[in-house]
Amino acid sequence: MEQETRLGFIGIVMDDRGAADEINHIIGEYSAVVRARIGVPDNRAASAVIGLIVEGENLALGSLTAKLGNLKGVQVKSALSKKK
Repeated sequence: MEQETRLGFIGIVMDDRGAADEINHIIGEYSAVVRARIGVPDNRAASAVIGLIVEGENLALGSLTAKLGNLKGVQVKSALSKKK
């Protein structure tokens, strides 16, 4: 069965920027599905937000969000739609 291609975004909130190296490593593993990235650090606290625009097969995008979401101190939300 052929995987459907999805287009959407993934929002990543880091409560502790100590997770940044792991997050960057995981995003690098999935660079083939990442179309754009923006990072917004909070200079008043040790937190930050990263936004990803992604396009790829559902399995790859699910794996990416799962790996990110399993990191301590990291919250992940995504919105994906079918690409026609």
